[in-house]
Amino acid sequence: MSLFKARQPRKYRPRRIYTDERKEKLQKLVNEVRRAQGEEVHEEYDPAKFRGTFSQFTPHAQRHSQLGRKLAWPIGLFLIFILLFVWHWLLTGKVSF
Repeated sequence: MSLFKARQPRKYRPRRIYTDERKEKLQKLVNEVRRAQGEEVHEEYDPAKFRGTFSQFTPHAQRHSQLGRKLAWPIGLFLIFILLFVWHWLLTGKVSF
């Protein structure tokens, strides 16, 4: 705890709410033309470009994405029904409803 040292305020980081889509499309087109001419173009980091690449190179992730969860809901509902039936049987002692 420092009594004689004031905390620094947070730095201002503006967030862009409104973007100019025409300007972005034009910049992409300019970058493609420069790349086609052989110039080196510096691109900004885009996390959407790398989405899904990890699962392509790992066999476990590939199997998991291929199988999916097709039977999860029916099996879950069946188990809930069985548990309700067992609970009813434990409380009443009757097998039928």
